[in-house]
Amino acid sequence: MDLYEFEKKITAERNFSLFCGTDEAGRGPLAGPVFAAAVHLANSRIEGLNDSKKLSEKKREKLFLEICEKSKYSIASASVEEIESLNILEASQLAMRRAVEELQKKVKVELVLVDGNIARNFPIPAICIVGGDGKSASIAAASILAKVSRDRFMREMDITYPDYGFAKHKGYGTKAHYEAIAKYGPSPIHRLSFLKKFYARQTPKPKSTGAIGEDVAFEYLQAKGYSLITRNFRCRYGEIDLIVSDTRFIVFVEVKLRDNASFAQATEFVSSHKQKKLHQTAEMWLQENPTLLQPRFDVIGIYIPQSSKSKIGIDHIENAF
Repeated sequence: MDLYEFEKKITAERNFSLFCGTDEAGRGPLAGPVFAAAVHLANSRIEGLNDSKKLSEKKREKLFLEICEKSKYSIASASVEEIESLNILEASQLAMRRAVEELQKKVKVELVLVDGNIARNFPIPAICIVGGDGKSASIAAASILAKVSRDRFMREMDITYPDYGFAKHKGYGTKAHYEAIAKYGPSPIHRLSFLKKFYARQTPKPKSTGAIGEDVAFEYLQAKGYSLITRNFRCRYGEIDLIVSDTRFIVFVEVKLRDNASFAQATEFVSSHKQKKLHQTAEMWLQENPTLLQPRFDVIGIYIPQSSKSKIGIDHIENAF
């Protein structure tokens, strides 16, 4: 049946004349928000409407402009934080409700056609339509607006986090995407709950010498009264081995293993280029984790002797750079 005829029939049976369709995009990806749209086509007829997944990117972009021009619409989203706290199903429902609520400010629709088999807590009566983006013109239009909006957002995120290839895969779990996560760790827009199985599949590796050195450094700092904030914080600028705090300072620690017990000066431990990378990485962490503590950069040199009879050497340089 024609997409317009289908929704006309289903709404007429329930005696509704003002209705909209809603759909979401982005339930499956490992990163980024879930987007949703609500569309009231009224008497507009737009040729080529279909499930957004069945259309080329070029066709979606063209239809996006036509839908925006000829209909009343609203686009909304639910954040990564909301996905993590609610779960992806509830976050998708939230995004669709937001879209419908915003649309109602423009036109008082009486009914919403919802893609799928779940419609929770909508502000107006709702009808679920399984596969609705291929049956209803209004839902198909909403699916296109949601998909194009989310793809545009992920292209913007590719500029912010260029290591992951978001512009290409839009956050979906491609081989290249998983390889980037394994190499760089998750970005601030990754859905950590979606990565649990990925990390569970990773073969445990024996601790590297560097990791052993970090263990020694942390035990030393803990004995001095510091509390661990995180280990191996990564972002596109680099990595910080340890982030610890006491009552006055938030301390970014670079751990260096030495091949002998003779320790050099701080400037020889960490090059100026490395110092710049550490500053940039720390700034990224501080943007995500505001604190009133004073930031400080320390270097801890570790010498682990081959003989068990010799003591481990530790050289802690506070405020190293």
